[in-house]
Amino acid sequence: MKFTKMQGAGNDFLLIESIDTRRDWSKLAEAMCDRHFGIGADGLLVILPSAKHDFLMRIFNSDGSDGGISGNGLRCAVKYFVDEGKAKPSKKEVSVDTTTSIKTATFAKKAGKVVNVKAGMGEPRFAAKEIPVVTGRNPSKVKTMITYPVTVDGRKLELNLVSMGNPHAVYFYRGDVDRFPLESLGPKVEHHKMFPERTNFEVARLLGDGRIEARTWERGVGETLACGSGACAIAVAASLHGYIKGKATIKEPGGLLEVEWDGVNEVFLSGPAEKVFNGEWPDD
Repeated sequence: MKFTKMQGAGNDFLLIESIDTRRDWSKLAEAMCDRHFGIGADGLLVILPSAKHDFLMRIFNSDGSDGGISGNGLRCAVKYFVDEGKAKPSKKEVSVDTTTSIKTATFAKKAGKVVNVKAGMGEPRFAAKEIPVVTGRNPSKVKTMITYPVTVDGRKLELNLVSMGNPHAVYFYRGDVDRFPLESLGPKVEHHKMFPERTNFEVARLLGDGRIEARTWERGVGETLACGSGACAIAVAASLHGYIKGKATIKEPGGLLEVEWDGVNEVFLSGPAEKVFNGEWPDD
C-alpha cells in the first residue's frame, strides 16, 4: 500500500489515497502511526472519491479514533491533491467533503508546488450540546461556554470551550507555556467526565500585537507540534475576549499558523504544508 508522509507546522500525517470505503481504517491508523513499531505520525489521512466535491477526507488519530476534522491535515491533503496533478491546472479552489462539513481551500504555489494553503474551517460553535460538553446546567439555557471554570488535579482552569467541528478547551496562561504541566494535565482534561467525546486541550499565552504562543494536547494523540483546529479555537476565544481583532498569529512548537475571523462567520486557517517522503506499507 503506497502512502505519503506529510506535515503542517510539525503536525505529521500519513496520507493514503483509496476507493475502499469499507476498510477498517482505524486499525490501520494504529499500526502505521505507531512511532516505535510503525512509521510514526499524529494521524492517518484517507482520501476517498466524492460524488459532488474534489475528494472526501477521513482522518484517524494515532489511537485509531475518528479525528473528525484537522486543519493541518486538511491543508496537507489539499497540497497532495494539487501537487499530484489531480486538480485542473486552472483550479484556484479545492472543495473537500469531510465527516463534519464541506471545506474549501485556496493555495499559493512556488516553482509549481503548493507552499501555503488557506482553508475555510467553518463557523465556530459555542453551545454545550454542539461542543459537546455536559455541565449539569440546562443545555437550552447555555448559549456560550466561554470562560468556564473547571478544577483539574486541584488546579483551577478557566476554560474556553469551542467546537471547530471537534471539541476544544482553551486555557489562557500568563506564564511561559513551555513550563505549563501539559504532560500531566493534558490527559486529565481530555478525559474529563464533562466531555463525552473527550476534548482537545490548548494552553495559550498572549504575546501582544495579535501574536499568541501555544501548546496542544490532542485527543487520541497526545501533545503535538501544532494543531490547526486548535489554533482556530484559540483565536476565536481570544477574539471573543477582546484580546485580538480579526487576525492572529499562533506560534506553536512546530511553526506558525495564521488565523482570520470576523467575529461572526467562517474561520480561515493559513500555514505551510510539506511533503516529507513517499513509502509503501505491507498490506497483508
